[in-house]
Amino acid sequence: MVVETGVDLVPKPIEAGPEMDALRRFYPDCTWEGRIHEGGMGPGTPAMDGIGRATFEPIQDGRWLAGDFEQDQFLDDGTYVLTWKLHWVSGWAPRYGEYRASMVDDYGNADVYRGYIEADRLVFESMPDAPVRLRFTWDASRPDVIVWRNEMVQPDGSWFLIEEYPMVPV
Repeated sequence: MVVETGVDLVPKPIEAGPEMDALRRFYPDCTWEGRIHEGGMGPGTPAMDGIGRATFEPIQDGRWLAGDFEQDQFLDDGTYVLTWKLHWVSGWAPRYGEYRASMVDDYGNADVYRGYIEADRLVFESMPDAPVRLRFTWDASRPDVIVWRNEMVQPDGSWFLIEEYPMVPV
């Protein structure tokens, strides 16, 4: 006689698959230096220099990758403005058949993004109903650096480049 316990009826966590293997190459621990364009942090904000760093680690048995970002920002004369901090979690979401990411930062932002990999580029965009539409691109076509871009949709529907950095693996 077989006694049924119901254990086999409980859904099990997903396994990390080839989608996560493909994602990992875009997320090395890294540093960067670059420029935040005038207006990049809102209308009337000055251009600034950014010096940043990020670390990544797999979580939940490799099903997601969590990244912690920090960027110090300075005016042209070297005056320190702020240190921006962000926590980013991304991975493959089989329910949606695409990559998904969530982020929270020290401005109180909490958003979800959808993404895809196209050859050497990883692209995440805000959800269609987001109050501010952003697009983040990681370009890994060069072996020694990943070029990261942060863009925002303008009222006319075009994309405005906020910042772009060569992220150098450490």
